[in-house]
Amino acid sequence: MLSLAELERAARAVDASLRGARLERALQRDACELELELAGGAAPPAERGTLVLSCRPGAARVAWRTARAPAPPAPPPFAQYLRAHLGGARLAGARVRDGDRVLALDFDAREGRVQLVLQLLGPRSNVYVLDASDRLVLSLRPLEETRRDLAGGAPWRPPASAPPRAGEDRFAQVEGAALLAAIEAHYAAAAEEAERGALRRRLETALRRQREAIARKARVLAEDVAAAQRAAELGRLGELLKGALGSVPPRASEARVRDWATGEEVAIPLDPALSPSANLEQLFKRQRKAERQALRARQEEGALAARREAAERLEAELAALGDEALARRAAEPDLARLLERYAPAPAPARATSSATARAPRARGIPDVPTRLQPKRYRSSAGLEIWVGKSDEGNDFLTTRLARGRDLFFHVEGAPGSHVVLRTEGRDDPPSESVLEACELAVHFSSAKRAGRAAVHVAAIKDVSKPKGAKPGLVHVHRGRTIQLRRDPARLERILTARLDT
Repeated sequence: MLSLAELERAARAVDASLRGARLERALQRDACELELELAGGAAPPAERGTLVLSCRPGAARVAWRTARAPAPPAPPPFAQYLRAHLGGARLAGARVRDGDRVLALDFDAREGRVQLVLQLLGPRSNVYVLDASDRLVLSLRPLEETRRDLAGGAPWRPPASAPPRAGEDRFAQVEGAALLAAIEAHYAAAAEEAERGALRRRLETALRRQREAIARKARVLAEDVAAAQRAAELGRLGELLKGALGSVPPRASEARVRDWATGEEVAIPLDPALSPSANLEQLFKRQRKAERQALRARQEEGALAARREAAERLEAELAALGDEALARRAAEPDLARLLERYAPAPAPARATSSATARAPRARGIPDVPTRLQPKRYRSSAGLEIWVGKSDEGNDFLTTRLARGRDLFFHVEGAPGSHVVLRTEGRDDPPSESVLEACELAVHFSSAKRAGRAAVHVAAIKDVSKPKGAKPGLVHVHRGRTIQLRRDPARLERILTARLDT
């Protein structure tokens, strides 16, 4: 990631070269990187390209990219928002704000001044959209992963940590717009090297797992070959039992027969549920199965030996290849199949956005009838709070939509909506989110005008619906009671953070 000194110089380079440029298109290729196609500007870079805003952990930066890659077929929500609200906007300037590694790009859009903010914060780096009032509108990465102290619709504020030192400037010899291209070249080379290293590690994993699979198969075949000995013994027991079949009583669990070849008495286990003749048939059936098993194993041993030799030759071949040759070899069908089978590449990160009510989002909850969908609010810590709209909606929310660790809220002694705080599996949700859920529980109850109220809170796993109970009635097994002192400001804040208006 860029140091503060590098970011300050990069901001000056963007301002000097691209001020006045028009935003033609925003591209988002994954969950951590944004590209802006800008036309014009005070002194645009000599080679056409895109301005990169990357919040990728370990490689967060602003840079100029000339290599063009195909755009995703369907723009993710963040790019959709930028196209809808910033398409055609002019870049009014670029600056470092808050005395920190925070780059602000000011755009003059139809709606007024809009800031596109890149914050370099190590693994918690992110890109944000701020409105003319410096309030958070949208984030490229979820706030839960980067800054839980921010909330959609709330004012922007710098992190509580002290600003960093200026740090090293690795590009001190490069000036102007060329600095942005130099930054991209540096990180592109690092990404390429990391990709090569990742490929070699994937191949090593695939080869190791292939060796282990061959060894497991060899053990199985050795056991199957041993079945030939079992087949011979089963055939011997069958012949002995066949000669003494008339003397075996029904429902016997064992037959004792003398082997005239050796002179010894042999005990043959029997199934009491079967007749002596059926037991004899079972012995010969097991013999035939063991013989077939042993025959297949002998046939497969030769193929397995060839497979082991081919695997050893492949390991020796790959060990002698350099990085570039290895990358080309990995694309060939045989090696591509090996990788896909034993070390498949991780799925690409899904592009997600964390947004306020002003950002584009699908209305309601998919696959749930509109009449059963709860009202949705975003707490100051970024968690969602759901409120039932009717008795039937309360039942559906509490028994079908909510999950075990979510929290259920209901005002004691006052009929009203069921309220659920979506904890995202956390056992200790932020206290302010809990109080905001309490405010909503009181507001949507018959006690909405009370200055104080007792709100019962329980985990959803401790809430059940009695059989045959009327809609909206549930039984709470455990929990605690919060004595809520009403706060009009808190109530107004959470009401204005509704997500499905």
